[in-house]
Parts: sequence; C-alpha cells; structure tokens
Amino acid sequence: MASVITAPTYDPVTTATALAEKYVSARREMIASQTRQATATERGLTDLGSVISAFQSSLASLTGTGKTLYAQSVAFSDTSIGTGTARADAPSGTYAFFVKQLATPSQVAFSGLTGDAGATGQLGVMMGGTEAFKIDLKTADSNGDGTLSTRELAMAINAAPGNAGKMTASVVTTGTTSELILSSKATGADSAITLDTSNLTDADNLVAANAPGAMRTLSQAKNAIINVGTETGTPVEQASNTFTNVEGVTMTFVKAHASGAAPVTMTVSANLATATANVQSFITAYNALKNGLAKLITPGDPSTGSAAGTFATDGGVRALHDRLVSLVRPAGGASLASFGIIATKEGTLELRPDRLATQLTLTPNGLDKLIGSTAAAAPSGIASELDKYLKSWNDAAFGQIAQRKSATQDVQSTLTEREALIDQQFNAAYQRYLAQFTQLQKMQGVMNQNVSLFDALFGKDD
Repeated sequence: MASVITAPTYDPVTTATALAEKYVSARREMIASQTRQATATERGLTDLGSVISAFQSSLASLTGTGKTLYAQSVAFSDTSIGTGTARADAPSGTYAFFVKQLATPSQVAFSGLTGDAGATGQLGVMMGGTEAFKIDLKTADSNGDGTLSTRELAMAINAAPGNAGKMTASVVTTGTTSELILSSKATGADSAITLDTSNLTDADNLVAANAPGAMRTLSQAKNAIINVGTETGTPVEQASNTFTNVEGVTMTFVKAHASGAAPVTMTVSANLATATANVQSFITAYNALKNGLAKLITPGDPSTGSAAGTFATDGGVRALHDRLVSLVRPAGGASLASFGIIATKEGTLELRPDRLATQLTLTPNGLDKLIGSTAAAAPSGIASELDKYLKSWNDAAFGQIAQRKSATQDVQSTLTEREALIDQQFNAAYQRYLAQFTQLQKMQGVMNQNVSLFDALFGKDD
C-alpha cells in the first residue's frame, strides 16, 4: 500500500505570521533601536536643561541685582537703641550717634463728631497743614438717613480714593460716647492730622471739630533727630527713623537716649562668615552642574559594567562641559584660586577658607569684581559669561536644548510614521504568505486523495 503524504505540513496562519515577521524584523528592530535612542536623547536633554536651570537660579540668587558674595555687617553697642545693615561697598569704620528724638506718627481723637441732616460740602482731611484728601458728606451717608454717624465718617475716610493708605480711621466707644480716631501711617511732623471744615454748610457738629478742645492729640507727629558723635554733635532731622546718612549703611533707631546718656556706637566691618557661606553656595551650585554634565558625557566602563552617558559621543555637549571649565578660569588678572577657590583633579571646585579670608582682607571688593554680576542692567565678570553662555543652551525659545528637542521630536514623529509603514508591509506580506500556504495546504490534500485513489486501483492484497 502507498503512503499518504503527511510531511511537511503547514498551518497557513502560523507560517504566514512567522515569515511576515521575518520579512520586516530587521527594519522593525532598526526603528526600535532608533526610537530608544531618540527617547534617551529627549530624556537626556530634559536632564541637561534641569541641571543648567538649577545653576542659573543659584547664580542669580548670589550675583543678581543688588546681590554680592562679599558681605559687611553692622554692630550696635546697644541693640535696644538701633540696628543696621550694610552693602558690600560700605566703608568699614566705627560711628557714634546720640538719638535725641524718634519720629512718631500723628494720632488724634474727635468726640461727638457727627453730621447734621442736610449738611452739604466736602470735609477736608489735612496732613502737615496740607490737604491730603476730601470727603463728600452726601456720599458718606451710607444708609441715607440724612445723618452722618461717627462710624459712617470713619468708613468714608478709609474708603476715600485720595486716602490710599495715608491714614486709618477707627471708632472707639466708651459708654454712650463714640470717638473718631485718626492715625497716620507715616511718621514725621508732616503727618500731623487736622480737619478742614471751611467748605461745609449746615454741619454744626463737624464745624465744631475745629473748636478749641474738640480734638485730642493722642500721638504728636514728630521728626526723628539724631546727633552725630555726641549729644551736642551735628543734628540730622528727618521724618523717618531709618537713616542712610552713612554711605552704604541703613540704620534704624527704635529708642531715644535720655539726656546725658552716652551715645551709641555703630561698627561696620567685614562679615567673613556670610561671605564664606556665599562662596560655598557658588561652589556647590557649580559642582552640581559640573557633575550633572559629567554624568551625561561619561564614556562608561565595560569592565565594570558602567553604562555610557546619553551624550557620550555628542561633541556639542562635551564642548559645553569644556567651555564651562574654561569660563571659571579667566585668563589674566586675578583668579578664583587667589581667593581660595581651587579646582580639584576631577574638575570640580573646593574652598580654602583661610586663603579666602586673607584675600578678602586685602581686597574686600576683589571677589565680587572677579565673579561679577548677572544683573541685566550691568552684567559683568565670570557670572555674566557663565549666564550668557548657558542661556545659549537653555533659552526656552532659541536655546540649543529647545532646538535639539524639537529635532528629536521630529525624528520620533518620522519613526512613528515609518513604524506604521512597516506594519502595512507586514500585513501585505502576511496576506501574501497566507494565500500561498493556504493554497499549498489545499494541494497537499488533493495529492493525499490521489494517493488513496491509486492505492484503491492498483494496490495488491497481501
């Protein structure tokens, strides 16, 4: 008897799927590899932007407008008399002051101050003899009963457009008596509060505000007076208790001297602790940036299983790393090393506090001149060069990171389109192979039927 054809046999679906996958596998793997690379690049660019942004923020906080690394401190011999602060450029020295009088705000009280029904005109509120603002009595009558109460008058004063925080009005009630209390925000003789009722008619009670004894002074408006040196020294008078007469120094007095008391001394000197902390903050921020970049460009080490960084073969990012190193080592003139900021063999920075203190004593403003400022109005020094260069990378609209991200996203879009095309090619190959192997399966069936027929016709019995 002849044998039936049983091998090879084919499942059309399984065979077609395997052959179609083999047909596109090389291209699919290439796209998968390129997609992984594009994804890693985008993630690496995000990491790069983050370390740069962190450094820029630290740099701005240390060297931005009004910021300096070097610091001066102000010490008062009696802190119950006053306190102060100094800019980095304030001259060192000791100064003496006798506080003769503190500046005080004006506070006055009016009793029985109400408006009569039918009163017209405007109530003038004066400060230092000059009109500060006016109150329209008709609009001040908030409940429309024709009578202006003490509380309504206080509300009108507080809400007056011309007031703008110059003074506050409140009501103090004792028994059946309500007093209007007016308090100036500013100190000084020019804050003295009075009322002008000359433009009012039919308002007897308000007009009486200017009668003798109608107004009580709770706090007299006075200027501050300090004498330079001793109690009989040169007087300095002003409306505020905060003085800026010593260059670069702001001093605020909170207590006056008793007659015959010893003057208070104020000493301006270098604040090395703050300056050292500021320099260390600069070093820490730079090292974080340096280490972040080094991680992205590391070549890796196969012997230890250390993976290469995302930009290990990227010349642009490596150039960024090298440029930063050169920017903190300006050619000519003073160097960071002279202020104790030393480069390590790894390329990071470290501080030698003793050397910093010595150099700051010799050249107090030298460090800030060297490192400079990122202030937009007057950029200078190392800080300005670092900030300008980093902006060429990290600018949100035109920086290299933004441009690279855009290009990477374009690549990812192209890869997505190519992946869709490969899916189409896979489907076409699958349908072609499915048809072929389905036909082969049918032919195999027909041949098996023919073999059975031949056996029936020509076979011999045993």
